[in-house]
Amino acid sequence: MQLPAEAVAATVLIEVVRISAVPAERGVPYPGRTVAHWAGSEAIEALALIEGLPGSEQHRCGFWPGWSIRAYEESLDLALFEATFCFRCHQVRMHGKTVPPALATQFFDADTPPAQALLALFRTVAP
Repeated sequence: MQLPAEAVAATVLIEVVRISAVPAERGVPYPGRTVAHWAGSEAIEALALIEGLPGSEQHRCGFWPGWSIRAYEESLDLALFEATFCFRCHQVRMHGKTVPPALATQFFDADTPPAQALLALFRTVAP
């Protein structure tokens, strides 16, 4: 999976969100409860895991994501990007000030070890 390179390099904090609903419009943060903050090596490892997700074909489920991450730079103002994961349809939707249109919707193989490791990481912080 491809993340915006400049945003990855600038990320100092990742906020992990357990999604509770789908927003009314595309491009706004997904509502939910913040369940963890990853900084330092935790953030670097999580981003590397996400970048290592192998691509896949689209599956149909209607996009009901369970998790998202929001990446922040040192100022902690607006998120650099939010990546929202649906492990049913194998889709990631991203938005934010650093996300080019070509990266906004991507597909990953949710049945691979990297994807299952990411899901386990999410479940560790909020079962």
